[in-house]
Amino acid sequence: MSMTTKPHFQAEQDDEVKQEGNKYIFRPRGLNIVWGNDERYWKLPKKQSKDEPTEPAELIQVSWLEVTGSYSLSTAKKYEISFDVELAPDAFGWRDIQAFLMAKVGKKGKYTWTKVKVAAQDPKVGKFKIPDDNGPPMKIEVPSNAPDSTVYFGLYEVWSGKWKGGLKIHQASVKEV
Repeated sequence: MSMTTKPHFQAEQDDEVKQEGNKYIFRPRGLNIVWGNDERYWKLPKKQSKDEPTEPAELIQVSWLEVTGSYSLSTAKKYEISFDVELAPDAFGWRDIQAFLMAKVGKKGKYTWTKVKVAAQDPKVGKFKIPDDNGPPMKIEVPSNAPDSTVYFGLYEVWSGKWKGGLKIHQASVKEV
């Protein structure tokens, strides 16, 4: 990391957020990743065209996990937010860790949150969804009178202070429900 580079990766929404029917898909470069520009902590995929499959963002190690996104959505609708992730065979630090999926409408909105486990039910699973299907989905409503219809969301684990690594983020999605 050069001294002129900022340590945090800022989302590149132009090519990295695409709409598929009633769902918005955020590829890894379409997300803000704290410490994402520092190769000691994250390995980011190369920029690719919308039509090309993308590699995941790979967490090498951090004690502060914060991966966020935002998008201006239609008012008077409800949305479900999720992340598609995977744990590498050498992943560490996730046992007994409580992560949170959080979302709010507008910069001044109040956060809605849910506790999530960053672990597949079956270790041989490969890719899995956060939140998993056993818990309640993460939903947020954009009211019809919302002055700012931008939904801000993220996956966080910043409270334990423990180092963790081996998480691969394939994509995040915001789906109208």
